[in-house]
Amino acid sequence: MARLPGRPETRPLRPSGPPRAPLGPRQEGTGAEEGRRGVVRRSLAGQVFLLQVVIVLLLVVSAVVAQFLQVRHDINREARNRSVAVAQSFANAPGTAAALRLPDPTAVLQPKAEAARKATGVDFIVVMNTDGIRYTHPRPDRIGKKFVGTIGPALAGGTVVEEVNGTIGPLVQAVVPVKDASGKVVGLVSTGITLAHVGGAADRQLPLLLAAAAAALALATGGTALVSRRLLRQTHGLGPSEMTRMYEHHDAVLHAVREGVLIVGGDGRLLLANDEAHRLLDLPEDAEQRHVRELGLDEETAALLDSGRVATDEVHLVKDRLLAVNQRPTDLRGGPAGSVTTLRDSTELRALSGRAEVARERLNMLYDAGVGIGTSLDVTRTAGELAQLAVPRFADFATVDLFDAVLNGEEPKPGTALRRAARSGIHEDAPLYPVGERMRFVTTSPQARSLTTGRSVVEPVLREAPGWRAQDLERTDQIVTYGIHSLITVPLRAGNLVLGLANFYRSQKPQPFDAEELELAEELVARAAVSIDNARRYTREHSMAVTLQRSLLPRSLPEQGALEIAYRYLPAQAGVGGDWFDVLPLSGARVALVVGDVVGHGLHAAATMGRLRTAVHNFSSLDLPPDELLGLLDELVGRIDQDETPSDGAAAVTGATCLYAVYDPVARRCTVARAGHPPPALVRPDGTVEFPEVPAGPPLGLGGLPFETADLELAEGSRLVLYTDGLVEDRDRDIDDGLALLSEALGRAAGASPEETCRAVLDVLPDRPSDDVALLVARTHALGPDRVAEWQVPPDPAAVSRIRASVIRQLTDWGLEEQSFTTELILSELVTNAIRYGRAPIGVRLLRDRTLICEVSDRSTTSPHLRYAASTDEGGRGLFLVAQLADRWGTRYTPNGKIIWAEQPLP
Repeated sequence: MARLPGRPETRPLRPSGPPRAPLGPRQEGTGAEEGRRGVVRRSLAGQVFLLQVVIVLLLVVSAVVAQFLQVRHDINREARNRSVAVAQSFANAPGTAAALRLPDPTAVLQPKAEAARKATGVDFIVVMNTDGIRYTHPRPDRIGKKFVGTIGPALAGGTVVEEVNGTIGPLVQAVVPVKDASGKVVGLVSTGITLAHVGGAADRQLPLLLAAAAAALALATGGTALVSRRLLRQTHGLGPSEMTRMYEHHDAVLHAVREGVLIVGGDGRLLLANDEAHRLLDLPEDAEQRHVRELGLDEETAALLDSGRVATDEVHLVKDRLLAVNQRPTDLRGGPAGSVTTLRDSTELRALSGRAEVARERLNMLYDAGVGIGTSLDVTRTAGELAQLAVPRFADFATVDLFDAVLNGEEPKPGTALRRAARSGIHEDAPLYPVGERMRFVTTSPQARSLTTGRSVVEPVLREAPGWRAQDLERTDQIVTYGIHSLITVPLRAGNLVLGLANFYRSQKPQPFDAEELELAEELVARAAVSIDNARRYTREHSMAVTLQRSLLPRSLPEQGALEIAYRYLPAQAGVGGDWFDVLPLSGARVALVVGDVVGHGLHAAATMGRLRTAVHNFSSLDLPPDELLGLLDELVGRIDQDETPSDGAAAVTGATCLYAVYDPVARRCTVARAGHPPPALVRPDGTVEFPEVPAGPPLGLGGLPFETADLELAEGSRLVLYTDGLVEDRDRDIDDGLALLSEALGRAAGASPEETCRAVLDVLPDRPSDDVALLVARTHALGPDRVAEWQVPPDPAAVSRIRASVIRQLTDWGLEEQSFTTELILSELVTNAIRYGRAPIGVRLLRDRTLICEVSDRSTTSPHLRYAASTDEGGRGLFLVAQLADRWGTRYTPNGKIIWAEQPLP
């Protein structure tokens, strides 16, 4: 039991029964003794009263004197500061240095000095030359006279501050130099202010200060009297025995309570500790009067007791107890320096609250799992969300391993080979398998057992788990050495499918995973498995749609010599769109470029895109002009919209856009028509970028309006850029801004190849665009005059022989003598038919491109038809002969008639 200093070693027994009431004044003894005690008591109170009055009086006098001295000091300092500040401000003011060089400085400086003096409240501002002759003064009669004061330091560039007794009383004056731009002193400025002007307010406050001091003295005297009287009342005249009994009662209560009490002095020494404090802190018997840091306490608790700071229900772990500590200083209300500390044993309460906190944290984690896992329909990202949620709230490291089939959107097949899809941990250097690693687990490993049984497996001590260590002896040794000591493996189940495994590792917390934590892991993984399975199903459907879409796009570009082409196709971030493009070789070395966009997303849009692309292929084989081809496409899309209704209730495709361009390398002309599609961009050989005016027809499927064409003259080396709206328009920018960005990108790629142009253009796009993007860049080549030969044929059968001879000579010049016989037969038949059935004028043209092209034109619009002649027919075998000798042949209609052409391969 702790005892106060000076307390007897033995404690008298407390009397039984209720405590006795304090004795009154009449019970204390005889009247003489009472009188003596009263005299002593009153004398002590009187001495205390007198002492307190004297102390208060001394304090008041000291305060008044200190205030008076402080006021005088502040007056002097204020006068110095103000005079120097005004002098420096006027000396450095614009125009002061220049005015000193004038013939009459007073005329300029005197008004300014007087205005500044009145504005600043100083008594004078004097401007003088370097000889001390005044140019300004509040009294004009003193202008021109020598300044009275010290100016030497100021002439040297310094500042002079001095106290003088002037004609207007004690004052402080300052002298500062006036310097020109080169730093030379050209004059002086002096300002002065009397102390009376500065200290007038303070002097007026002195009577108020004295009155306040007197009032404070009166109040303190009255308060002292009240305290003395209260002291007499509070003691009730108790004698030493009664005071001792009262102390014993208080001491008994202090040691009987089930709460530790400590009193620590201002020097950090323990003054008192009751029995409960001794028990809770395991204090030594001689703890009193020793410093708290010498009692064997832990550092945190000893620092708290030594600091004396306020603490409220702070929990400290002392050996095996959790103590709730409250501490208050004892000098808050004038008490002695030190602190009082109370201790409560809250070990059991803390354990209960800890379990409640753990349960609440687990509920929060499950809630966060429902919100944070499955934010996207991406399998890998969903697996990563599970691993990131578990660390560090549940485990120190977490990994997710999935079957390759799941990552590809397919249903997994039984097996033990998984691929690491996600990994998260409190440190990055843990020796776990990296993301992307394909692992085949041995049959004894917990992962293989979990996959086989479909149940979770806990390995509380990995160091003692031979089945786990058998997976990879070198790596498992590294994991154990790293500090990872416990594992939970939970299968990712979605219905009857096992998609993979989730593994949770512990390293920092020394306790292994327990049964409650296993239940939490299973609940967490069960929620994540549903999201991963949804993402898998979406991946499968998306892959099917993308596969369909890509199968409908051109896998390679056809061979042709008119254009050098590069292209890009970027699928949208989500969903499958209907963007498409195509390059179609036409007769006469011409090439058609097509870019289109089906409205909508999904399989239906992709299928419609495929149908439109097939239709363009078919229509282009008829050599139709761009406007007529778009008209046929418009009718086709209208029929698709009318005849098809999606079975799932989704919105039907409501139209499409398309741009169709035909480039002729002989004429270097490009004919363009568009249906609701963005205009093409044209990059001239000199690098200038423009968007040609192409009439904007309505989107395909609306019907009712014709389409128009535009003819563009293209110099050799020009680049024609066709694209879909996903390149120049999205939710964050309108099409005008997109076209401006496209123009800048094309300008930066001036002179680049089509492939480099594609890369430069796609740099303006985000990594995952919100809409499909199709881009087609074509650099033009020209078929020069040295590769073209033309003749006009009179409508006379005798002219056929002359044409044959001219063609043979041209073939000889081109080095194509081997083609002479075949070409002669083809031309003879075509020219003869034109003379017999066509209308003049008749023309023949040879083109040497990747193939040898023979063209015969006339003004007739009647197209020849290939047929098989009977054995008795005299004719009808000419076109059959042409079809057999040529690779391709056909008819192309022009505004002036038709052209029959045939192509032969070059040797």
